[in-house]
Amino acid sequence: MNIKVTSRHFKSHKFLTDYVESSIEELTHFYDGIINAEVIFSYEKSRNSVKIAEITLSVYGTILAGIGKSEDFEKSVDMAIAKLKTRLKKYKEKLHSKDRKGVRRMRLKE
Repeated sequence: MNIKVTSRHFKSHKFLTDYVESSIEELTHFYDGIINAEVIFSYEKSRNSVKIAEITLSVYGTILAGIGKSEDFEKSVDMAIAKLKTRLKKYKEKLHSKDRKGVRRMRLKE
């Protein structure tokens, strides 16, 4: 799996990129068919300075995305990863349900 980390308008620390890479590696426990992962860090210049983490995963046939916004980049990454976990589970269930229907059709024909 290829992981690309981009920081908009600032340079991210090594700790942050390591944290993101380890978090994305944990997603392989839910679905091991992840091809690419792209992470974009940005922030809004306002009073509270909201940090944003956008994570997009390329899997077979589709692209899944998760966005997290909070006052800290680690919390934003955790929020985006939590969204992606649920989306990966749903995607995997759809794949298995489609496969089961095909198997049932083949069994009925025999």
